[in-house]
Amino acid sequence: MKQYLSILFFLATISLFAQGSKQEKLEQQKAQIQKEIAAFKKLYNEENKKEKSALVQLYEQKARIKLSEKLITTTEKQKRLIEDNIYTTQLKINKLTKELKVLKDDYANMIVKSYKSRNQKSRVMFILSSQSFLQAYKRIQYMKQYADFRKMQGDEIIAKQEQLTLAKTKLEANKKEKEKVITENETEKQELENQRKTQEGLVKELQKNKKKYSAEIAKKQNEAKAVDAQIKKLIAEAIAAANKKNAAKTGTKTTSTSKFELTAEGKIVSDNFKANKGKLPWPVEKGYLQQGFGNYADPIYKGVTHINNGVEVAAESGTYARAVFDGEVLRVQLLKGSNRKTVYIQHGDFITIYHNLDTVLVKEGDKVTIKQNIGKIHTDSSGKAVLKFYINQNTTTLNPQSWIYNM
Repeated sequence: MKQYLSILFFLATISLFAQGSKQEKLEQQKAQIQKEIAAFKKLYNEENKKEKSALVQLYEQKARIKLSEKLITTTEKQKRLIEDNIYTTQLKINKLTKELKVLKDDYANMIVKSYKSRNQKSRVMFILSSQSFLQAYKRIQYMKQYADFRKMQGDEIIAKQEQLTLAKTKLEANKKEKEKVITENETEKQELENQRKTQEGLVKELQKNKKKYSAEIAKKQNEAKAVDAQIKKLIAEAIAAANKKNAAKTGTKTTSTSKFELTAEGKIVSDNFKANKGKLPWPVEKGYLQQGFGNYADPIYKGVTHINNGVEVAAESGTYARAVFDGEVLRVQLLKGSNRKTVYIQHGDFITIYHNLDTVLVKEGDKVTIKQNIGKIHTDSSGKAVLKFYINQNTTTLNPQSWIYNM
């Protein structure tokens, strides 16, 4: 049983560092989610409610619900890690307590023996009764080592006591942290329940006015499709133009119109961008994810889905879009049928796209750096600025949520 506990403690200790790293990562994720929630609340309180339809409110409510769900999931993971830490720390305390008892017992026996042989004459006689000088020397060394061992045992007892005190302090801190996380989780679960009730009310309102809101949804989808089509067309044209330009410089033939034919330098840039997958900063300093990438359910008709080829990031009025990585401005485009501008930044064979800008601070060919402001996002009638953000590799659309940190 003792051997089993020692093995269990050893394995638990090995995982302790990994748990600490996971805990730190979860803290960072929680901080990002809380930052998004704060941005949502600030923006929601400042918006002009009169300018918002039930459909817009529903989209906002869905975004808020997802934030709550993410926060709850993160705090649940935190709770499990803390529980693991509590278990590991308790194992350590048990092991240290046993080791300390053995050390104290050994030390007590040693002191008793030392007390019994404390007579100075007996020590002198022990040395003088030696049969040779070498034996006498060895006996002196033995007595010295015995004294050193006593001191070492005393020091080890003090060290073990200090370790035990630290372990107990850590255990109490973990227990308090667990209670804090549980309280946070319960509060957010209650908030989530309130949000879902609000969402149900909005869905009922939409169901009553299907005709009106169906037209609003259709308009939104048609606008999104038109934007996507223009972006796709421009990327294909930009790739063809870039490859033609490179071919003219190198005296080679262009072999592809759907992929960038990268130079050695371009490949390095592309590899650097790829290496930062999941670590890229948000395309705005403060904001929240209003609409994620991919398919999402129609708010009125069950079984009907729509697709979003990018992500929508909502921010307060006056917010600037910023580059998520070093690169070169490939194009600045004014989309047909709109006064909104779109900036394309090339990173090797990757392209980041920033749509729905009123003003642009960069031009084609400019070198940009990570987090550099590239343009002011358009503010709608309710006072909200929404950036449509895309990531492409050549002509292939990628999920920005896989590339942006904790999106």
